[in-house]
Amino acid sequence: MKVKPFQEKDMNTQFKDQPKPTLVSVIAWMTLASGVVNLFWGVAASGTVLATIVGIICTPFTILPTVLGVFELIYAAKLFSNPAQPVQPSTNIAVFEIACVLTGNVFAMVVGILALVFYNDTVVKDYFARLNGALALNGEEVSAPAMPASIPTLDPVVPESEAAPLEESPIPEPEATPDKPKRTPRKITKK
Repeated sequence: MKVKPFQEKDMNTQFKDQPKPTLVSVIAWMTLASGVVNLFWGVAASGTVLATIVGIICTPFTILPTVLGVFELIYAAKLFSNPAQPVQPSTNIAVFEIACVLTGNVFAMVVGILALVFYNDTVVKDYFARLNGALALNGEEVSAPAMPASIPTLDPVVPESEAAPLEESPIPEPEATPDKPKRTPRKITKK
């Protein structure tokens, strides 16, 4: 039996015909909007803090929304891609969006909470499971990618009728050891 080598194209075309669930599109749009807001928020906060006396000390804290905004834009681009790329639900980004309330960004906090709620929906979980080639939550099996033919396999299984008989090898008996004299325990007497 010849095994067809794994082709990434086959897996991607599997999801080309299936539309994304509405909640996945909502997550992508919210993450994109939050990424843009966080980029502007981080730049504005950094500029404001740099204009003050303690600017050099506090600037690293104001750069964090900017970095989060970049990660949000990258994740949203993966969710929008066509054909769909295998990507996991990013609960880390949602948690950092919630933590943006510490910098005063309430919009990112709301987006983070909604994203965590949407990630727990069964339709969204099922979509990500199918996208990543795992078993779907409702029990139906999704085809996993085939193993490449270039990977060596274990020895082939030979039917017992064709297998060579095993030779029996005698197990060596342990050598006898000379008996040691037994020691008798001493009695302890109280004085």
